[in-house]
Amino acid sequence: MIFINSALSRLADRRLINRNYIPWRPIMKEKIKSYKDLRVYNNAMEAAMKIFELTRTFPPEENYSLTDQMRRASRSVCATIGEAWRKRVNPAAFTARLNDSESVACESQVWVEFARKCGYLKDEVCNELDSAYDQILGQLFKMIKESDKWTIKSNQFSD
Repeated sequence: MIFINSALSRLADRRLINRNYIPWRPIMKEKIKSYKDLRVYNNAMEAAMKIFELTRTFPPEENYSLTDQMRRASRSVCATIGEAWRKRVNPAAFTARLNDSESVACESQVWVEFARKCGYLKDEVCNELDSAYDQILGQLFKMIKESDKWTIKSNQFSD
């Protein structure tokens, strides 16, 4: 702990950061105006695009099964996050859509495991995707747990 405090002091003395800055706690620079501004959405989009690229190499006999399922599930994570964003007026609907997104993120992990077992994806790639979806699941869980910070209160509509 002493090392961290002294390191932060040295950085602050060099005017690189202020003394109140905690490096492992990101500071939001801009207000989130759209679901597209959410880190969880961008992480899910990145994972979905990676799955799209990887599944292009799958054998043709998988086009209407594993390839299709992996692509649909990974895309659905993004779509349900977008849907949840529009449901922020209704806290129950908001959390329900985030729960759906959580479910399809986990489903994506299952399909990645099938691709590994079938020999279509290397262990390293599967581990990266699994870690990406673990992060997405954690972000979704946090949004669900702290849904009151994300939902729109009825008194926010009145002037």
